[in-house]
Amino acid sequence: MRQRLPPWFTKKMPEAAAMSRMEALTRGLRLHTICESALCPNQGDCFSQGTATFLLLGNVCTRNCTFCAVAKGVPSPVDVEELEHLAEAVVRLGLNYVVMTSVTRDDLPDGGASHFAEAIAQIKHQNAAVMSEVLIPDFCGSLSSLRTVVEAQPSVTNHNVETVPRLYPEVRPRADFRRSLGLLRQAKEIDPGIVTKSGLMVGLGETVEELVWTMEQLRQVDCDLLTIGQYLQPSPHHHPVVRYVPPEEFREYEVLGTAMGFSGVASAPLVRSSFNASQLYEKTLARRQPVSGRS
Repeated sequence: MRQRLPPWFTKKMPEAAAMSRMEALTRGLRLHTICESALCPNQGDCFSQGTATFLLLGNVCTRNCTFCAVAKGVPSPVDVEELEHLAEAVVRLGLNYVVMTSVTRDDLPDGGASHFAEAIAQIKHQNAAVMSEVLIPDFCGSLSSLRTVVEAQPSVTNHNVETVPRLYPEVRPRADFRRSLGLLRQAKEIDPGIVTKSGLMVGLGETVEELVWTMEQLRQVDCDLLTIGQYLQPSPHHHPVVRYVPPEEFREYEVLGTAMGFSGVASAPLVRSSFNASQLYEKTLARRQPVSGRS
């Protein structure tokens, strides 16, 4: 039996007109958003503000993570017009900070890396002042795929480790914690000036000690930004919520993460990977010193 949500999850109903406008835009341009596909609880807030996190490479994932609401199965061929439509959406929404993610496409030779790189390039070509954040899959550990994305110079390269290593067989059965950690480390080796980011969910059955250890591992690979949010079970068929973490504990993680040296930490029950993404990026810019070699 699914647990009742605690009172701190109470939210106002989103503005219906704003929701309709965003849905009409994305459907008209044949675009997907992770907001809708992953049943994000902040969808109404973001759509009401005229922003969204775009989901590239379709909306069917080749992985079978038990926490995620995104559809699993055999994806459709890559839409050759997707990036053109993405660029149009950026203009029509007047965005100056674009967050893009994708389903995991293990069926593609480069895992979709070149698609990410082209998306970054098109956005820059259209308006060099627009910043881009990419939330990328692990590319099955391919260094060449990672290099393709990093060398396109997104403002932020994000890869979520999602949970503590002990829970990977249950929560991310086809992923590997060390591989994900290595991706963040390698991104810095490719470009020492890049801003890296990762995210964790809590309430999956991890212990506080495991969570803190995982945060420390992220700092050891010089991860700059961190998001921590409450896992919410998308359906009875997904991994159960073991515990609802109270807001005060999230605040403690934010204080701890800042003390560890993260440039920015967003930690609260409703925080997700793209939560206040531009503001979190600005914290890094305010704290870090210029790194030579970064254009």
